[in-house]
Amino acid sequence: MRVGSADGSPAVRPPVPPLLYLSFQGVPARGDVSTSKRHIVVHYHELWLKGGNRRFFLGKLLKALRKSLEDVGLAKLHCPGDRILIELAEGAPIEPAMDRVSRVLGVAYFAVAREAPRDDTDLELQGLCRAAWEEVEPLEFRSFAVRAKRSDKAFPRRTSEIEPIVGRFLLDRLRDAGRDVRVNLDEPEMTCRIEVTPRSVLVYARKIPGAGGMPANTAGRLMCLLSGGFDSAVAAYKMMRRGAHVSFVHFWGGGAQPGESSVHVARALVRKLVPYQFTATLFLVPFEPLQREIVNGASEEFRVLLYRRLMLRIAEKFARRDHSLGLISGDSLGQVASQTLHNMAAVGAAAEYPLYRPLVGDDKEQIMALARRIGTYEISAEPFHDCCPLFLPRAPALHAYPADLDRAESALDIAEFVRRGVEAAAKERFHFLEGRVEQVESFRAATA
Repeated sequence: MRVGSADGSPAVRPPVPPLLYLSFQGVPARGDVSTSKRHIVVHYHELWLKGGNRRFFLGKLLKALRKSLEDVGLAKLHCPGDRILIELAEGAPIEPAMDRVSRVLGVAYFAVAREAPRDDTDLELQGLCRAAWEEVEPLEFRSFAVRAKRSDKAFPRRTSEIEPIVGRFLLDRLRDAGRDVRVNLDEPEMTCRIEVTPRSVLVYARKIPGAGGMPANTAGRLMCLLSGGFDSAVAAYKMMRRGAHVSFVHFWGGGAQPGESSVHVARALVRKLVPYQFTATLFLVPFEPLQREIVNGASEEFRVLLYRRLMLRIAEKFARRDHSLGLISGDSLGQVASQTLHNMAAVGAAAEYPLYRPLVGDDKEQIMALARRIGTYEISAEPFHDCCPLFLPRAPALHAYPADLDRAESALDIAEFVRRGVEAAAKERFHFLEGRVEQVESFRAATA
């Protein structure tokens, strides 16, 4: 928008009101966007940093959007400039579409746009101005700007003309309504955005945060050691958000009662994470028999660290089969005795593959907050039988060195333990298809 404030005075910028960043349940408000034709405007950020590789990343983002929306009435997906326009079929429900878009990795933010009437003879843009007023009138703000983009060069008005015409209309209507509002071109609280494309003229002002990050399946494969707790699922999500495709290996022990093992929790966590990357593999390893062997043959203070080293070695076998480039764990520095710097280094020394710990600098509150946001918190909060605390030592080592654990393992047949763990494992595969997560295969891992 190329006009100054009405009285020339500087705009005061109070805190951004929460209405400007609505959850999708809050859209539409007044001046309903739920017409027969629905449009969603998607913006991305990091893809612009990819230079000559941007086409590859953008292609992955478009593929993810198509797959996410395949059953909710996607009519057309096109890319005018630095954003993506999603056109839904007539009568397509808007909220399921918004729910799917909110989980697509690589989307910085998106908006539901209303379609303004297009009349190329209307040089005063009266229809566009009315649509803009319907969009912004319900919102609370004290400064605003209008930003227009025109990918259709045949439209009779340039962006330098559209912005002041619509901006002046909005300012007059807001002042007539008795609202203390100013134009602020540098840091507006609310921005009314206009997209002029060959197919339509769209208006939107309410931005909904997306998942952000990089598009799914753009950075190679990783294998995550998945417990039933909060940390490892969040660690997996953080690596997915950077473009990694994550497979999972879960080590489980038997519960006191039937159904008390952690397998159901691991499956539920994978099901919750699959929609971000569309497919996933889960390896299930019965671990309690191997733990008993460690308890019988190794020093008590090193038990948990030896469990973890054995888990890494077994996970590497599956990582090799899965063409993974590394392992993920949910370690957070200092959270428990096994996650001191010394102990993490001693455990990690057993791994041949790179070991990624995306939560190492996060505290528990940060981890729990992200678990709530991605929907894994409620699953991990369920009671289940965790194998790691089994036979927990009374005084676990805090400052172990790799040589200490090497000596402790010298009395154990580690190669045989790894073989037994791999052969006893089950393998399950999951797909996200038409809005549902389905388990498509299940078989013994040793036969895969």
